[in-house]
Amino acid sequence: MTLTLYNTLTRRKEPFRPIDANNVRMYVCGPTVYDFAHIGNARPVIVFDVLFRLLRRIYGPEHVTYVRNITDVDDKINARAAQEGVPIRELTDRTTTIYKKDMASLGNLPPSHEPRVTETIPQIVAMIGVLIAGGHAYEAQGHVLFHVPSMPDYGSFSRRPLEDMVSGARVDVAPYKKNPMDFVLWKPSDESLPGWESPWGRGRPGWHIECSAMCEMLLGETFDIHGGGTDLLFPHHENEIAQSTCAHGGKKLANYWLHNGMLELKGEKMAKSVGNVVTAHGLLELWPAEAIRLAMLTS
Repeated sequence: MTLTLYNTLTRRKEPFRPIDANNVRMYVCGPTVYDFAHIGNARPVIVFDVLFRLLRRIYGPEHVTYVRNITDVDDKINARAAQEGVPIRELTDRTTTIYKKDMASLGNLPPSHEPRVTETIPQIVAMIGVLIAGGHAYEAQGHVLFHVPSMPDYGSFSRRPLEDMVSGARVDVAPYKKNPMDFVLWKPSDESLPGWESPWGRGRPGWHIECSAMCEMLLGETFDIHGGGTDLLFPHHENEIAQSTCAHGGKKLANYWLHNGMLELKGEKMAKSVGNVVTAHGLLELWPAEAIRLAMLTS
């Protein structure tokens, strides 16, 4: 059986050829756990669950490793915990438990590994150190930033013009940045925020570095498939590629990049920031899980 995938990296359909048929490896970006997952969050879980099952069928369950992370360090989490007046860990544990239960109810297999950011700090710190040593990152006012000009191919994955990348990067143009596109790998934390000791002081990781570190830790420097929603193509996946490629001497992070389309409600992308969300948890109370799963696979 020949499996053909649309590879975002090359913008074409390609036959899937794993690096090692006895060790097929896939990573998919997971949730930030501060609230109920909406059905747009559930769609990539369902889509890549189908691929996970297919890979297991072709290569054997014991030969496929699927990693999907849990982001439990984030400014949205900090804000929600403060709003509710609860400890951050209590909030993230509660929402993670509900997320896993809802995804299982929708008929998804659990991934082989589901690492949390809070459990990956040593690996994150180590990778940042490698990037600094290689001249790809620098320390400034308690922050560590990735220096985008140090990677000449930056932007080739998302294929965006420079002006679009600057406007879409969701980064502050702080005065200590060497380049406006530079993005945070490590940020300082005061006593009111989660933080860990590091060579650059007490702080916490930026958004993108966590996935690079988890991929390296569980799947190696280069693996087969990296997945996520189209909303992550830039800046998250572009930055992830930059970090991993520079940390690993120019090696490719993943051979196949797959992106599922966004779920829309009345023609608009479903997002908490827009306020048009329908939670998976709420929908499961109204409709059979099988019907929800089928609807999201046929949309």
